[in-house]
Amino acid sequence: MAKKSILNKKSLTFLEKYLNNASPTGYEWEGQKIWMNYLKPYVDEFITDTYGTAVGVINPKAKYKVVIEGHADEISWYVNYISDNGLLYVVRNGGSDHQIAPSKVVNIHTKKGIVKGIFGWPAIHTRSRAKEEPPKPNNIFIDVGCKKKAEVEKLGIHVGCVITYPDEFHILNKDNFVCRALDNRMGGFMIAEVARLLKENKKKLPFGLYIVNAVQEEIGLRGAQMIAERIQPNAAIVTDVTHDTTTPMIDKKVQGHCEIGKGPVIAYAPAVQQKLRDLITDTAEEKKIPFQRNALSRSTGTDTDAFAYSNSGVASALISLPLRYMHTTVETVHKDDVENVIKLIYESLLKIKSGETFSYFK
Repeated sequence: MAKKSILNKKSLTFLEKYLNNASPTGYEWEGQKIWMNYLKPYVDEFITDTYGTAVGVINPKAKYKVVIEGHADEISWYVNYISDNGLLYVVRNGGSDHQIAPSKVVNIHTKKGIVKGIFGWPAIHTRSRAKEEPPKPNNIFIDVGCKKKAEVEKLGIHVGCVITYPDEFHILNKDNFVCRALDNRMGGFMIAEVARLLKENKKKLPFGLYIVNAVQEEIGLRGAQMIAERIQPNAAIVTDVTHDTTTPMIDKKVQGHCEIGKGPVIAYAPAVQQKLRDLITDTAEEKKIPFQRNALSRSTGTDTDAFAYSNSGVASALISLPLRYMHTTVETVHKDDVENVIKLIYESLLKIKSGETFSYFK
């Protein structure tokens, strides 16, 4: 008998709409509206901050506070220079990969609306095989079909306009979700599903639950840093993506061994509080949720670090979703892993029985 999916039609409709909407770093608000609208039936109230981090709260008057968090922003580009012959040169907004840019269609966001452009590249026939130049941040360019700078400006394009990829959600071979920006709107989706399950299963928590969709992770964990100071939680469970290391050209001796379809990845790192991590791994084993482990060095590189080192120290843990082809337009995750991350966060929250648990974390 096939197992019943915890994702329903409404969930998947929300996921597709949420992913297809552009939410570049610093411009996340339209995506946040979609997320908050979906989450509204499952929470008691919302908090939003100056830069756009959105928080759904369950039990807002409770003494103890637990955060579950994912970040909302996606990588993008800024227009940095417009040449006299009407070509656009760019700088990164987040960790955009210059090597995938040539031949990609882009959306340039202006006050007049979206302007289409293309990352051009010299034809193979015109390049020297002996001395071929690879794509680099200083030689990739966007063509918007204009021959003069004035034509470009007439379209509403100026230095500082943000540029995103339009690639939309699809499913590969039934169980693989593919899209740009799975890093980390999948996190926002999964924590929203945890809130849905708590409501539908009528679970009462002995603490306040803060479902945090933070902005600006891609440029230094800034949204998490700000909202951690505002909420001042007792514990935080962060979810982000991590690399599937089974594809070509990745060294497992350096990156470790993680694979899509094999379960959530639980991090071991200085920022991860051991007792909270043990609660999560014990929960996974008890509930027979498959999981993998990943050892990280000085930092996790995720919002876990921002929460862990805020407010004189917050017990924090990281549950990652294995993903292929990070920071490309074909990021790929497995449906089973998505469901198991949701289950693991949900069941871990139910393990926190009372205020005594928070004393245990100290």
